[in-house]
Amino acid sequence: MENSPGIDFKEPLDDRPASLHQSDDPALLKRPPPILFSSPSAFACSVKHRLGSVFTKRFCLVLLGGQVVSLCITCTNVTTTELTNRNWALSTTQSVFLYFSLFMIYAPYTMYQYGLKGYGQMLLRDGWKYLILAACDVEGNFLVVKAYQYTNLLSCMMLAAWSTPVCMFFTWVYLRTRYHWTQLLGVCIAIGGLGLLVASDVITDKDWQAADKGKGDAFIIAGATLYGFTNATEEFFVRRRPLYEVVGAMGLFGFIICGAQAGGLEHQGMLEATWNGATALLFLTCCPAMFILYTVAPLLYRAASSTYYNISLLTADFYGLLFAHYTPYWLYFIAFITVILGLVIYFWHSRPEEQGDIVPAAPGYVRRRGAHTDEENVVI
Repeated sequence: MENSPGIDFKEPLDDRPASLHQSDDPALLKRPPPILFSSPSAFACSVKHRLGSVFTKRFCLVLLGGQVVSLCITCTNVTTTELTNRNWALSTTQSVFLYFSLFMIYAPYTMYQYGLKGYGQMLLRDGWKYLILAACDVEGNFLVVKAYQYTNLLSCMMLAAWSTPVCMFFTWVYLRTRYHWTQLLGVCIAIGGLGLLVASDVITDKDWQAADKGKGDAFIIAGATLYGFTNATEEFFVRRRPLYEVVGAMGLFGFIICGAQAGGLEHQGMLEATWNGATALLFLTCCPAMFILYTVAPLLYRAASSTYYNISLLTADFYGLLFAHYTPYWLYFIAFITVILGLVIYFWHSRPEEQGDIVPAAPGYVRRRGAHTDEENVVI
């Protein structure tokens, strides 16, 4: 993935010095070893060297991080399903506690760094951006959960993959990135792995009858579109602002939106839901998993990209086997290997370090605690 020549990424942001851009590092400009076709031995040797250039420490970390968030998604799906089976179907109320925890953890640290006045300035001047981000995230979650009530498993799994091309489009809009053909191939292979998962579920008759397929498919497409937009937008923010600012502000506005929506749509459900020790335990399992997900995700956006994050989540259905009560079909394992192969091919041409500039800094109108110059105001 390369920066478009039409955009000057060395232009200072928020009055920060251009020399702080990651693209200035000569170590990141080194191209991967070429593949040689002069002889079979030369080809095998060149592939070995290329694989060595792909499996860097950074790549191994982002590969591990992608599987961590995938496990968190699986844990959330399983606990949410169990809560629904126990007469506790309050998905928006569930998210209220997630956003509240994000706000309570990250917003106080933002206030500590910026001061109360600086924090207030940030909300007044840039809060509208985080409001849009939080609203799209909240409604994306809501629409996808609603979709499962109307459409079937096949549609939910396949149409959810729509978030990846949407994310790639908005990443191009924000960062003017140009994807190498190997990256597009990696995405296609990973989605092909998802197709194998769907095929195995259909073969083993794990699908269900759709109550209203048209409505459900519309919900899943809208939700996946909002997911893709949210992921790309958050990547754009965290590459230019401190993580604690972005996640804390997202938690604040997400808590307000979710609270209002839960009060309006689920007030009756709160009275009818079953509240006992079992539901409390499931709830206390789900919330930390989502908190970890929302904390690790922006780290992956920086370390790799939001597109990579999206295709990493395609392994979540495989991890669902850890909680299943049936023998997995053999296609599941081939599907998992296919998705991982897609993740490797995605970085076949360009390493995670080359996915974009990382120049996080406090807003120019805010002075961080202990910062005396523009360069000191930069947050790593």
